[in-house]
Amino acid sequence: MIAIYLAPLYLLVCIYILLRTLNWIQVLHIVFQNVWVCRGIGLVYLFVVFSILIAFMMPASGFRRFMKLLSNYWLGVLVYTIMTVGIADGLRLLLKYPLKNLNFPGRTLLFGNVGTAVVGAVCAVIITTVSIYGVINAGNIQTTKYDISIDKKAGKLDSLNVVLIADLHLGYNIGCRQMEKMVEKINAQNPDLVVVAGDIFDNEYEALDAPDRLAAVLREIQSKYGVYACYGNHDIEEKILAGFTFGGKEKKESTIEMDSFLEDAGFTLLRDEYVLIDHSFYLYGRPDYERPGRGIDERKDPQEITADMDLSLPVLVIDHEPRELQELADAGVDADLCGHTHDGQLFPGNLTIKLLWENAYGYLRKENMHNIVTSGVGLFGPNMRVGTKSEICDITMHFE
Repeated sequence: MIAIYLAPLYLLVCIYILLRTLNWIQVLHIVFQNVWVCRGIGLVYLFVVFSILIAFMMPASGFRRFMKLLSNYWLGVLVYTIMTVGIADGLRLLLKYPLKNLNFPGRTLLFGNVGTAVVGAVCAVIITTVSIYGVINAGNIQTTKYDISIDKKAGKLDSLNVVLIADLHLGYNIGCRQMEKMVEKINAQNPDLVVVAGDIFDNEYEALDAPDRLAAVLREIQSKYGVYACYGNHDIEEKILAGFTFGGKEKKESTIEMDSFLEDAGFTLLRDEYVLIDHSFYLYGRPDYERPGRGIDERKDPQEITADMDLSLPVLVIDHEPRELQELADAGVDADLCGHTHDGQLFPGNLTIKLLWENAYGYLRKENMHNIVTSGVGLFGPNMRVGTKSEICDITMHFE
């Protein structure tokens, strides 16, 4: 319901941006001073502004997919439009009133038509450049390497090559093309084990484009011990409007279609359970902290996770959110592999996200436990990454 309360603010900001844009282009050329031209621009702009609501209300169709993609691109552009125009107008107001006695060359021009044209052009270039970069950067999957040592014997294994992926967010933004890139990157690491730390879906199974083909792409992942996954907070069927959830108070769960898709893709889903792999190490998959899923009312605490394990063997945990780190370390977990944060996804989110999590991204040593948080492969909301990267994590684990 937060989206409803924020809607008036959203509309006011969008109206302000429209008025500032019209003011700028009318200075650039006389044609934009024509009332019908301005009305036409306004109508197109309103269509884009309301694409979020249109996509939310439309039934599943090709048109809805188009509107969802349009709204996701728009949200990213809007973020940097607000930042750029806000800074530009803030500086001009600062110079016009509190610093009105500050003299510098070009001051008169700055507050005239020439100044409006130049400032508008600079803002347009910045917004366009950052947005294009963000879209291109989001599709560029990188490989981040980690090398850790676990002071335990792992059966006959001296080392283990684990590839960690998370936050695929399969749906409107992410489809076969991005997954083909990801699979190629994974296979290039020659992994012993691939783990998926949640948010495989983007709240709607019907958002998957060609699910059979997508599952076939994921089946191409090559791993000695297979592919294991846990669910995250978006691996449920739920209505989303501009990143905010809607729906009743009923328990949110994954659908049968989601579970079947993972089986078809060759993923083994761990629901608050573990497997002993090759008599050498344990792998535990935790359900999501807030939305544990079908058949689970409350997930097990860290002590319960390891209660039945032989703790002389390495214990690896995949958990969508990097929570309860100290508790997991105290319970004897050796490696906790997570996602969820996207490393903020968009600047300045990559800076503010650090205020919310003990380890928002990357590596943290917690006593004898190694915690690694990936920024993820996919996207949530805006179809961009600025100041962050799409990645897979190639983790080499050494044992005694």
